[in-house]
Formats: sequence, C-alpha cells, structure tokens
Amino acid sequence: MQTDPIADTLTRIRNALHARHEQVEIPYSRLRHAICRVLADERFLDAVEIAGEGYKRKLALRLRYSQERQPVIEGLRRVSRPGMRRYAGAAAMPKVRGGLGISVVSTPQGVMTDRQARKNKIGGEVLFQVW
Repeated sequence: MQTDPIADTLTRIRNALHARHEQVEIPYSRLRHAICRVLADERFLDAVEIAGEGYKRKLALRLRYSQERQPVIEGLRRVSRPGMRRYAGAAAMPKVRGGLGISVVSTPQGVMTDRQARKNKIGGEVLFQVW
C-alpha cells in the first residue's frame, strides 16, 4: 500500500524523463488516470493508454520531448501532501511561473487545471504544479 500515490506517479514520470525513456508504466487508479489525462490534454504527455485487465491494469504514458530531445516537462512539484493538504478557492488559485505552467486541482467536478477551475468558478485541492 502506498501512502501517496500522486507523489509516486510524479516521481516515476520525473525519473523516466531524466533517463530519457520513451514511455513509463504506472499502476492504474481512477485518480492517476484523471491526472495523466489532464497532462496529456495540456500537451505535457504524448499519450495515455490503459494496458492489462482487472487488478493488473497499468497506465502506459508516452513521454513528450522537444526536437532537441529535451523534456517538455521542466519541473513537477507536489503542493498538497497527505500531511498538509492545500486548498484554494477559484479567486485564490495560484498561478505557476507567471502563467507558463499549470496547477492540477481536484475539484468536486473532477480533476482539472487551475485555468479551468477559475473559469468554472470552483475551488479545490491543489495537487501539484507542472512547468
């Protein structure tokens, strides 16, 4: 059992980017799938696919690199942790690197970016930041 599956997911992505892997597999959960879908929609990942069946399901993430083979993701930072949860309202949603990055937020309407949360005027738990 993992105490922080979101931090585990971010660490696996970060390590795979540093090692210049084309893809990385992580254990499946609905929250992890929603997070990876947001990253793919924001063009930080190339593709997200579900592999396997039943309890052996995994998420296969295709990582995205620039033409010079530099990772598109320059940084990942966990904001809300199990020991200290961070919540923000729609008006107080933090901007990442002056708007160049995104915050991924868990809201009552699902996992979304900070821009979508501001647009929908809903707040939630700020999970992590990507730039």
